[in-house]
Amino acid sequence: MKALTFDDLLPLEEFATRRLEFFEAHRRYLDRYRRVRLGSSLTLLFENRQTLWFRLQEILRVARLTEPRQVQQELDLYNRLLPQRNRLQAALLIKVDEARMSEELAAWQDLRGEELCLHLGEARYPANLLTCRPEDRCIGTAHWVQFVLDERGRQLLGDFDWPAHFAVRRANYTHESAPLGDEVRQSLLDDLQMSDRDG
Repeated sequence: MKALTFDDLLPLEEFATRRLEFFEAHRRYLDRYRRVRLGSSLTLLFENRQTLWFRLQEILRVARLTEPRQVQQELDLYNRLLPQRNRLQAALLIKVDEARMSEELAAWQDLRGEELCLHLGEARYPANLLTCRPEDRCIGTAHWVQFVLDERGRQLLGDFDWPAHFAVRRANYTHESAPLGDEVRQSLLDDLQMSDRDG
């Protein structure tokens, strides 16, 4: 997927002035095309160039970063999060009660990729947990995951007659998402196609 560059960024003042407009558009986009809920505690937010653009603009605004070297460092970091060839990239968000955060996060410390899968018909595609070291997992409630699809998986995702959903199966938490709607599936297919073209 094409990397974000300086030319894609708005000046801080312009972004700050229009932030509410961008935030509302971003929220609607996530809800319609990119957010998949797995029960009450887990949410997958699929990342692409558009979602990462908003995240990056927010970081630059909050940190008041304008020095080109610092901005380039952030660009380099966020570009590493773009989906790569044959991969869907997502943030896995864990909802916890702030008053019991340590206790509730402890239940997720040993999450394994095979416990979180994309189901396309009878085919299963387990997650690759990119934040799987103890030091990654101790820092909070968001982790990075990838789903690698082979050619068959891409075909199944693109055939809207086949059922598709995500599922997590653990001793303490087992849930399936609602069936993926056509708009979500098409958005994920667009990620794969853009990664092919730009990769």
